[in-house]
Amino acid sequence: MTKTNSNYFSNPILPGFYPDPSICRVEDDYYLVTSSFTYFPGLPIFHSKDLVNWRQIGHALDRPSQLDLDGLEQSQGLYAPTIRYNNGIFYIACTNVGKKGNFIITSEKPEGPWSDPYWIADAPGIDPSLFFDDDGKVYFTGTNDSPDGTYYGDNEIWMRELDTGKMQLTGPRYGLWRGALKNAIWSEAPHIYKINGYYYLMIAEGGTDYHHSVTIARSREITGPYEGYIGNPIITHRHLGRKYPIANVGHADLVETQNGEWWMVALASRPYGGHYRNLGRETFLIPVEWEDGWPVVSPLSGKVEFSYQRPALSPDNPVEVTACDHFDNEKLSFIWNFIRTPRENFYSLTDRPGHLRLNLKSPKIKEQKNPSFIGRRQQHINFRAKTVMEFVPGNENEAAGILLIQSNNYHMRFECTKSGEKDVVRLIVCNDGKESIVAQRENTYTRIHMVVQAYGQDYSFYCGDENELVELAVNVDGRILSTDVAGGFVGTYVGMFTSSNGFDSSNMADFDLFEYTGL
Repeated sequence: MTKTNSNYFSNPILPGFYPDPSICRVEDDYYLVTSSFTYFPGLPIFHSKDLVNWRQIGHALDRPSQLDLDGLEQSQGLYAPTIRYNNGIFYIACTNVGKKGNFIITSEKPEGPWSDPYWIADAPGIDPSLFFDDDGKVYFTGTNDSPDGTYYGDNEIWMRELDTGKMQLTGPRYGLWRGALKNAIWSEAPHIYKINGYYYLMIAEGGTDYHHSVTIARSREITGPYEGYIGNPIITHRHLGRKYPIANVGHADLVETQNGEWWMVALASRPYGGHYRNLGRETFLIPVEWEDGWPVVSPLSGKVEFSYQRPALSPDNPVEVTACDHFDNEKLSFIWNFIRTPRENFYSLTDRPGHLRLNLKSPKIKEQKNPSFIGRRQQHINFRAKTVMEFVPGNENEAAGILLIQSNNYHMRFECTKSGEKDVVRLIVCNDGKESIVAQRENTYTRIHMVVQAYGQDYSFYCGDENELVELAVNVDGRILSTDVAGGFVGTYVGMFTSSNGFDSSNMADFDLFEYTGL
């Protein structure tokens, strides 16, 4: 996330699984939030002074009372937040798919604490956004099936006024737009901006995959009718072919700097090893200029680039990324997440200072429950992850180690366990819910060093002690960790896990460190 070149910055600005970015400016401070689906805490919030260097300052939903993710599939949960600021209050509108739907949370400080959700009645669909008009009125927009839709994905952007005192919708429903393309699919991600007397409605359409795009319309009245731009889409990569290194550009938000520049944040992916996207959908920053009353995105090239000249803003201090976590603090850093809402305390940073202790829980990784797992995003095409673990399995059901996960049914478990009377270390690959042991060897280490090293789609696994590492499995195909194989909307996580695989256990594993570095 750190860009140090004095004149240019590199994309993505948030590498790894940070999709559906939304941004707002408060004076000379910028705040950004992304989707998090079934990972807890939810909705990571970032701050920047220069739009390039982003520091995570918290999560908007960090209390179990705020966020129910119980039983959800990996690609349900928190979709497409919008962050806005008005009169001293920050607002985030979002959807909890599979639970109660659309909600709003508020805070006086972007780092929190944020309120419990205000659930919005009569707000069907997903991708809510808020617009604060000059006359004091507030509008809530979203996307849902068109009332007279005739095909799958026939969506309509709709709008109603919002009473922010009661957190209730009021007044009539307005159908604003169904997208630029004839028979457009998945018109979604609406945001409204008021610029030079026009209301601009920017959306995504084409689905959040290869055909993703950003389109725009405008109207003199907020309720419409909206005129689509003849130059739509304003950004897409669907015409560049599947070999292009940046794919599925879409789901964008705009921000104007205090110096009058315009920038777009949007999601996109970096496929590798073919059209496989292990990293999920990432956040990119793109310059915007205005011509004849319409936005021109990435002027001169018309496509998202890996590098641009920096915004005309004073450079922020580069964010120092800590490669190795020695677990010396009393709280986990913001980079760590659980899968689904933790309903019990299964870890400790204080029982054995300088270590992360993970208690064994009965849920299997394949189950849609809250397993004993603490992980972080894979953020690089080439990377190395290492942990040092002490664990004595009591039986064949008890396991602990490193988990690489795309979803419950698509993951790799690099684990220590028992096979009969022997302690073993092994690699299990779960492909479409079917598990296979790729490699296994006797484990003679009481304090085991475990390393995962990936070069593109070749994932290799090593174990040993502080003096020597030995191969367990090399060049294992990592494509099962892509959304193109597993389906869904998330990216790969890597981290530490324990499990007693359906049985009660009082056992535990101690992790001395976890190191992640891009190669």
